[in-house]
Amino acid sequence: MSTPGLAEPLFLTLLGGGFTAAFLHAALPTHWLPFVLVARAQRWGVGRMLAAVVVAGFAHIVTTAVAGSLIVAAGLALNQWIAGLLPHLSAALLFLFGAFYLAKASLRRPQLASGPQSELTEPGVSDRAAFLGLVAIMALSPGEVLLPIYLSAADEGLTLLTLLTVCFLLGTLAGMVLLTLAVRAGASVLKVERWARYEGAVLGVALIILGLLVATHQH
Repeated sequence: MSTPGLAEPLFLTLLGGGFTAAFLHAALPTHWLPFVLVARAQRWGVGRMLAAVVVAGFAHIVTTAVAGSLIVAAGLALNQWIAGLLPHLSAALLFLFGAFYLAKASLRRPQLASGPQSELTEPGVSDRAAFLGLVAIMALSPGEVLLPIYLSAADEGLTLLTLLTVCFLLGTLAGMVLLTLAVRAGASVLKVERWARYEGAVLGVALIILGLLVATHQH
């Protein structure tokens, strides 16, 4: 099997799809709302809030990369026993995740944001504990939706896997920073949550399209 060059369509599709999936995944309220509420409760400035966002986002992608590496290693070992299984497996996982997010989006009901906001308004911890707590929350929750994309790139070598991780990091940080700043600047949390509600549907469609591309560009 020959390794394609980085300019080939599949490589660009995986990298672009990785960035898009990470950005859309970061639209989930769990990726930005805690930072806004904790920063408000702790009376943090924008600089400290963004520092927490960046460190937590980086930790989130590190744990995702570790989980992805284990999945890739297991997938490659399995692929040695059943030749050509890996592309089909990765495409199937992308389809399943896409269908899951589409179904979840169709069943999701409107929710008010008053609950979490009221829970985090009391500054009962130190700044250090609050900062580390936000980082821990993200570090302990790898981006499960990004893992099948790692499997899709397993056969393409370490270079693509590294670039894919960079795209995940950039997409995640871009989404988290933009939404956190938007709410911090005065955007209504309810309006942002209404926009984020469509994240599941858009992400589901994007994953299904990516799965189709993986399935039809096997080599």
